[in-house]
Amino acid sequence: MSTDKPLPFVYQFAAGAVAGVSEILIMYPLDVVKTRVQIQGRVPVPGQDHYSGMVDCFRKIVANEGASRLYRGIGAPILMEAPKRATKFAANDEWGKVWRKAFGVDKMNQSLSILTGASAGATEAFVVVPFELVKIRLQDRAQAAKYSGMMDCVQKIVRQEGVLTLYQGLESTVWRHVMWNAGYFGCIFQVRAMLPANPTKDKSVQMRNDLLSGAVGGTVGTILNTPFDVVKSRIQNSPKQIGGVPKYGWALGALGTVAKEEGFGALYKGFLPKVLRLGPGGGILLVVFTGVMDFFRNMRGDV
Repeated sequence: MSTDKPLPFVYQFAAGAVAGVSEILIMYPLDVVKTRVQIQGRVPVPGQDHYSGMVDCFRKIVANEGASRLYRGIGAPILMEAPKRATKFAANDEWGKVWRKAFGVDKMNQSLSILTGASAGATEAFVVVPFELVKIRLQDRAQAAKYSGMMDCVQKIVRQEGVLTLYQGLESTVWRHVMWNAGYFGCIFQVRAMLPANPTKDKSVQMRNDLLSGAVGGTVGTILNTPFDVVKSRIQNSPKQIGGVPKYGWALGALGTVAKEEGFGALYKGFLPKVLRLGPGGGILLVVFTGVMDFFRNMRGDV
């Protein structure tokens, strides 16, 4: 991500882990609201809360379940965020080397940044699927009653639905991460190129540039990947039934099903809390990642 000399993989991994955990501790309640809105259908279910939007969802969760529910299921994301974000940034740097060598170029350009981000997203998806599935099961009020916590959720899924269920929704997760990372890293490259240069490496200017480019990248990535996030949530929140055919199977088919039954706008359910999280969250990620990498460079004397 930085234009400075790349550090070994272990430093990239550690910096990504710190950045990821920092972002989720700040922004997690928006993820709970996003998931609740995404998995509900058009018709209210008797006995269950139905949400008209982000603010209504926040209000009903706090009023009917308590404010602590906004952090329900955070254990899985905390465990996930370190390998997820670490994989994101480390894989982006490693894939950058692969694609620069493959195309015979010395420096990144926007096209390679998009390709590299997409490749990193696909890599990241394989790491996060089990954590995502457990998180969604715990965030859904109807499903959460079945589980006393994260480990109980994992055990019951494996025992009742089979260990491979932990990778239910892999294909849709790959699509989600490919689209987000392509938009995120592609925009970061472009926005950084448009911002004034920082030849003195002033820290305040660097932080401003990283926050702005990361926020723009996070917003564009969210616009691109929200439909795949909606169907991923639906797929992962559907318990396997022996001999049954799931309503939501592959991502592209599920996109068609949601659009046909609920309208195209349903593919952007939960967009507002999602973009409010991942827009600023993308900036937080980049600022923390860059800051931790600079710390490592100073520690090693690579300045």
